Order: sequence, then structure tokens, then C-alpha cells
Amino acid sequence: MPSNLCRFAGCTLTGALSVTTHVRDAITVVHGPQGCTHHNFSLLHATSLDNDRLTLPPLVSTGLSETDVIFGGEGALERTLDEVIARNPRAVFVLSTCVVDTIGDDVGMVCGSRTGVPVIVVPTAGFLGGSFQAGVNNALNALAGLAEPTGGNGRVNIIGEKNLEYEVDENFAEVSRLLALLDLPVNIRFVHDLATDRIASLGAARLNVLRDPSLIPVGEFLRERFGTPFVPAYPVGISGSIGFLDAVAGACGIDSCHAVDSERALQQETINDFADLAGAGVSFAPLPPDPEGNRAAQDIAQALRLDVTSSGRPVPVPVTPPIGITGVRRLLHRWRRVLHA
Repeated sequence: MPSNLCRFAGCTLTGALSVTTHVRDAITVVHGPQGCTHHNFSLLHATSLDNDRLTLPPLVSTGLSETDVIFGGEGALERTLDEVIARNPRAVFVLSTCVVDTIGDDVGMVCGSRTGVPVIVVPTAGFLGGSFQAGVNNALNALAGLAEPTGGNGRVNIIGEKNLEYEVDENFAEVSRLLALLDLPVNIRFVHDLATDRIASLGAARLNVLRDPSLIPVGEFLRERFGTPFVPAYPVGISGSIGFLDAVAGACGIDSCHAVDSERALQQETINDFADLAGAGVSFAPLPPDPEGNRAAQDIAQALRLDVTSSGRPVPVPVTPPIGITGVRRLLHRWRRVLHA
């Protein structure tokens, strides 16, 4: 159904590109037919414009021809890498397509022969059951190879932001606000609008905060590589922030009481600010497919004493649930406009 479509569904290649194209001084090479690159370039460019980012994705295609598919495309990859490396990028990421895995090109061998600049292979051929999220996870794990274990700096990494969601920066600001209540500054956003040399500090953080539980394999990989514990998800809705503060504080071995008291006061202030909605009849139809989003909407309605019935006025529920109390406030402003229209 159109109502169930999500910006985070798609092929493995697209998921990986949503990560690698956010390393701003690197170039991503898509090893495959031109169509794979053209389609994803158009998608990423349009999404960036939607999010007010006037940037072009740094993509290059090896442009495999029918002859390359029949006789092998390693020569095309070699030529493309030579051209790309001549531009002096800080890193090159090579993403394979389904065609390349089908014909059996040894991408690792070709990339391993290059020197002078890191050439990182990201497995992205998804024709054997890969997914968008698999591409994201594979890219994050591959890019982590640019960092080595190092001394701690007491900061927190943000891992795996959904770069295609409309509220990516707003959600980051909310998580940063909550971390600041615990006197924990952000180290790096891995990966969102990041310079290659900043990735070297990935292992210095005391904690990794994952965007959502689908990134737990990445969290486990980073914990094994760097010894960094992780919190599995951003806080969702009204109830999520307190649990998030407690989880972060517990992982870092610090006291959360002052931060929790401050957040509870802000939550009560929000409820008071929207008290004019109390008693209104609302409905959530159609509901998004995400059960977490459904629960968040129900929790918000309960906190504001809204009457949820099938005959109530339909109010919007986002595909991705609101992050923290700031996300709740944005959603409630939309509900207020509907209910007072």
C-alpha cells in the first residue's frame, strides 16, 4: 500500500550509498552498469534537496558494458580507480552491484592493489537476499576500518543516522540535548556529513548511541573492535527519554538523577503547553506499519487525555516515530493545527 512506503526501503546498494556519500572528502565508486549509479544519484540528490542540502552525491560509475559483463569487468574497475585516485580524494569506497557478484569480479583484489589512498570495499550486491539496512550496516562496518583502537576522550558517538529521513538533524539535536544533560558531548556522527580524518576518532568514544535496533550488529561489531558499549536506539516519544537517560548513564557509570528530574519537568511543561487539546476526539488512521510509532502515538494521546476513537478527527502519525520530547512537540503542533482547523 502507498501508505506503507518508507524512504528506508530499497536495495542494499542504496542503503550503503546513504552512508558513504556523507563522507564529504571521499568518492564512492559504484562498480556496475551506469543505470545503478544514475538511479541512486537521482534519489540521493532529490532527498538532499528535500532536506535543504544543496550538494551533489560524489558518485562515479565504472559503467560496465555488455562486453564487460560477458568477459569480466575488472579492467573497467582498474581504469575507474586510476581516474578517481588522480583527483586526490581522502578515501575511495567501492560498492559492488548485483551484476558484478553474478559475473564473479574479484573486487577485493583490484582494490587491494591500489596504494596512496584508502580504497575500501563495501559489499552491496543484494540479489541473494540483501536489504537497504544490510547496505547501511555493511557500509558502517567497512568504514570503521579507517579507525584504530585509541585512548578514550569521554565523548559519545552517534551511529547510523537515517540520512534519508526529513528530521535527521532535528533528531540529532534532540539526542545531543539529552546527552548534554549528562555532561556528555558528542564525538562524531558516524556517518553524517563527516570528513574522512574524523573517522580516526571513532574508537575513542566511551559510548555509541545507535539510531535504532536494526543497527545492533554494527554496535556489536564496534564493541568487539574498540571495546565501546552501546545504547541500542534513540528515545521514542514521551516515555522514551527517561529510559534513554538512565541507559546512557548506566553504560557510562554516571548518575542520572539531575538529568531525569530536568527532563520530567520539560515533559510536564509540554503537557501543560498543549492542555487545550485535552478531551479532543482523534483517530490514527491509517497507522504506520511501525509498532513503535503506534505505541508512541497512543502514549502521547494518553498523556494529553485525548479520546482515541474510530470516529475522531484523523491526526497525522509519522512513519518514523517522534524522537524525544522535541519530536513530540513538533507532532503536537501538527495535531493542534488539525484539531483547531
